[in-house]
Amino acid sequence: MDTVMLSRIQFASTTIFHYFFVPVSIGLALLIAIMETMYVRKGNEEYKRMAQFWGKLFLINFAVGVVTGILQEFQFGMNWSDYSRFVGDVFGAPLAIEALLAFFLESTFIGIWIFGWDKVSKRVHLFSIWMVALGTMLSAFWILLANSFMQHPVGFAINNGRAEMNDIFALITNGQLLVEFPHTVLAAYATGAFLVTGISAYKLLKKQDVPFFRKSFEIAAIVGIISSFGVAVAGHAQAQYLVETQPMKMAASEALWGESGDPAPWTIFANIDVDNKTNSNEIQVPYLLSFLSYSKFSGEVKGMNQLQAEYEQAYGPGDYIPPVKTTFWSFRIMVAAGTLMIVLGVYAIYLMWRKKMDKPNTWFMRFMFWGLLLPPIANTSGWIMTEIGRQPWTVFGLMTTEDSVSPNITSGQVLFSVISFNIIYAVLGAVLIGLFVKVIKKGPYAMDNEHGESHDPYNKEG
Repeated sequence: MDTVMLSRIQFASTTIFHYFFVPVSIGLALLIAIMETMYVRKGNEEYKRMAQFWGKLFLINFAVGVVTGILQEFQFGMNWSDYSRFVGDVFGAPLAIEALLAFFLESTFIGIWIFGWDKVSKRVHLFSIWMVALGTMLSAFWILLANSFMQHPVGFAINNGRAEMNDIFALITNGQLLVEFPHTVLAAYATGAFLVTGISAYKLLKKQDVPFFRKSFEIAAIVGIISSFGVAVAGHAQAQYLVETQPMKMAASEALWGESGDPAPWTIFANIDVDNKTNSNEIQVPYLLSFLSYSKFSGEVKGMNQLQAEYEQAYGPGDYIPPVKTTFWSFRIMVAAGTLMIVLGVYAIYLMWRKKMDKPNTWFMRFMFWGLLLPPIANTSGWIMTEIGRQPWTVFGLMTTEDSVSPNITSGQVLFSVISFNIIYAVLGAVLIGLFVKVIKKGPYAMDNEHGESHDPYNKEG
């Protein structure tokens, strides 16, 4: 494999691994803030214990996420220096703001939250975890602002062969950001929620600390179902935006070669022949693609052959069709995982409404335990579709991936770093899982068991 392909593999592997942790941090921060809010308002010690227990998992995840995230930014200079030279004046600003504003906000208030339980008032301590939750969301905002520029470049001018920012407001109000940000953040909230419900379901199956984990399950289930429906709504808006700004990605996600017709069907399954640019054995839902694209059951969606001809006229000779099979199936994996999350979430709410959580079905709890894998699957496949579907561009319409790679690196150097990084990531992943398992096995009352009593630092008699 050449340097470009190896560099793409390296960036994909490190990004996917890093993004296992980002949504968990965003989602758990919100849940912990909700739990501590309930503690402050109701004075119930159990809610405080929830915030502390799930906070341990948050801190472990946050630490590993920081380590893996640092490498992401180094890659822009090491493997993608030509890309960095071209978009550095645009791309660098949001990354710098993310580090100086959002990350510093998170890290400062995380310190207060960790060490301030018996040193600051309840309300100040509660304020600190809400600032952490806000910081994680702001961090996502600035990173997604940079990514949105790659998907739909705005607010810039070309000067001496480089893109230079000339309108920060245009970047902040980029239509791509306005649909991508809510979709991503809501998916993160669902990720944290399903992690909590999954672990809680496991503990309920084992009949360990049942009241604690039942309440944790219920809180997370409410957040999970709201955010899962929100992801679907935001995803619908994002699909409609793709039709306008990246029609080739939309066509590839449907394996749509020629004109779709009006109305356009949505394809559930197809055998895709990339060489001959045809599909066979298609299973389709009539009208649905038109509805996804225009919110009405009519409307034509352009196919890849038609768009290829248009792109050649606009950008010159070249192959502008992305890897179709990867784009097509990653989109369907994302939709399938998201649909299962909604189904599980609805049934969980039904059990709560019917007051059947005391004796929930064993099979359902087993599904909920394995359901904690659904958000990472949906998140990963969604980002694969988003980034692979943009190929051959790094910055849509401005710079191709082939022109973005560093000119002085060799394939051997990149291959060595790919292997090295993945070994390190495997070790980090094993350490994180080991620490998670250790905390979960000890349970929420581990400190009480060690000291033989329950201690509330805000209770002067405790």
